Amino acid sequence: MNIAESETIRTLLTGRDTVVVNSCAVTNEAVKATRKAIRRVRRERPGVELVVTGCAAQIDPAGFAAMPEVDRVIGNAEKLSAEAWISDSPVVVQDIMQVRETAPHLAASFSTHARAFVEVQNGCDHRCTFCAIPYGRGNSRSVPAGALIDRIAMLAESHAEVVLTGVDLTSYGHDLPGQPNLGALVERILRYVPALRRLRLSSLDGIEIDHRLFALLTQEARVMPHVHLSLQAGDDMVLKRMKRRHSRVESVALVERLKRARPEIAIGADLIAGFPTETKAMFENTRALIAECNLVHTHIFPFSPRDGTPAAKMPQVASEVVKARAALLREAATSRRDAWLASLIGTEQTILIERPGDRGHAPNFAEIRLPPTTPDQVRGRTEVGEIVRVRVTGIENNKLTGTIA
Repeated sequence: MNIAESETIRTLLTGRDTVVVNSCAVTNEAVKATRKAIRRVRRERPGVELVVTGCAAQIDPAGFAAMPEVDRVIGNAEKLSAEAWISDSPVVVQDIMQVRETAPHLAASFSTHARAFVEVQNGCDHRCTFCAIPYGRGNSRSVPAGALIDRIAMLAESHAEVVLTGVDLTSYGHDLPGQPNLGALVERILRYVPALRRLRLSSLDGIEIDHRLFALLTQEARVMPHVHLSLQAGDDMVLKRMKRRHSRVESVALVERLKRARPEIAIGADLIAGFPTETKAMFENTRALIAECNLVHTHIFPFSPRDGTPAAKMPQVASEVVKARAALLREAATSRRDAWLASLIGTEQTILIERPGDRGHAPNFAEIRLPPTTPDQVRGRTEVGEIVRVRVTGIENNKLTGTIA
């Protein structure tokens, strides 16, 4: 989603000598990294206009405006409009909770990316106790399907794969006339954009995967066999305190159904280690989930209390315990991923070339690197954006290797 928005900003700023820091607020570490990046940019580019936008800037505009390195602060809603970038005001940030609509981004292309990213939804109506993102993104709002069809049809002329993104992607359509859902949107994209060869979905809330979307994920060849779930934990008490809407057994059952219907499907997930009140037994339930759901693409987060969230007021787990548990989750996830990668050796996969003669991702999002090629081979067989068939031959540095079949 940040890629999609940053490409729009790049389009809006064509010809200007401006550095934009598109900030994140998902964890305290992300906010610290934003401030560090701002100071680094100012040291390296002392005379350039430096603008901060994104979730951290939306939540704390005054804090970023007070940094001596920063020239301007622009909010999340404003950053995608041309008017904000020509304004003279040092702070252009409105109440994000009052924003009711969103629209397709203006980026004409994704020239630096093999895949095109299309934001179909923004904001979130849920209030997970650990999450500050709704305060940076506002309430859920969706882009009408007609505008998205036109946008994707244009992108399909130059990109073999489109990724649908959103803050809470599976809530798509609840605010639109007739309340279409994500499954209905995917059906329309596939029907009205026949030139699109690959469609990939970003993070999904498993509890919102209905029969229609499930059928598309498991039966439609143009929808990639790669499902990333917002699981967060594998213990029911932790899930309840997080204010999540699913249970452990529902997560396991969903993955079993997906794998049974489409065995090649690869499952990913977000997991948080050391949520407040988490006991060792609760943690072990989350660690066991990695094996039970065969999670091969994981994002592991050590819990980070965000100011203003209910979880920040709960009894905290000691920081050294949080770090240790996050390390154990990463170790379990790496072991599971390594076993999965090994199982792909000897198979044939189609990959979308992302760098000339270098690498690409298979439909299951396994990264496959190709051997060094001559310039003629690069030009003739592995142009960026091309889909090629490869045979997986081995693993080097935790990445699959292969040769063009």
